[in-house]
Amino acid sequence: MKKYAIIVAGGIGSRMKVNLPKQFLLLKNKPILYYTLDTFLQSYADLQIILVLPEDYIAAGQEIIDAFFDYDRIKITVGGRTRFHSVQNGLQLVSEESIVFVHDGVRCLLSVDLIHRCYLAAVEFGSAIPVTASKDSVRMVNEEGSEAIERDRVKLVQTPQTFHSKILLPAFAIDYKDKFTDEATVVEAFGLRVNLIEGEEQNIKITQPVDLLLAEGIINTATQR
Repeated sequence: MKKYAIIVAGGIGSRMKVNLPKQFLLLKNKPILYYTLDTFLQSYADLQIILVLPEDYIAAGQEIIDAFFDYDRIKITVGGRTRFHSVQNGLQLVSEESIVFVHDGVRCLLSVDLIHRCYLAAVEFGSAIPVTASKDSVRMVNEEGSEAIERDRVKLVQTPQTFHSKILLPAFAIDYKDKFTDEATVVEAFGLRVNLIEGEEQNIKITQPVDLLLAEGIINTATQR
């Protein structure tokens, strides 16, 4: 089946406390975005990438593509007001029945194996949401203060969130709501359940300076094996 990966890199990364959007920061002398694109391109020879970028940084994204990749497999579109609207923009370029991955551009350490497992689960069940277990104690804040929640019942959500196009395209035709923090919440609002699969501990989202150090350590460890 046809495969699309919508790489959402439309944010400006204010928590990184630098002027450059975090997806363009260097990790071991290459842009963070390079690693994300490279892993998806390695995963399937017939996979097409739709890269969603801030309007002011489309030229910077094109420079990365020209320097490292086959531009025939990557299309660029502009990001929207929110993640929901950025994904909507990307979905406009999905032209046929397919499996669609939606991935955070700054989750640059995912593996090809995770992409393959997401694809197979989405083919079978219609969706695949990678999650990991919470290692910390968890509390829910309420009007009385807070209460403990059983840690085993809590999952931490990652990307690529993966869907059959027959599910994702109509789901993103509904009106935007503030509670839409990811694709799974959109699909659930559309009235469908989502299928969880095991994620990866190293599939971290780079949002703060310390995450760059952690990512470099993960890459160094992997190359030493």
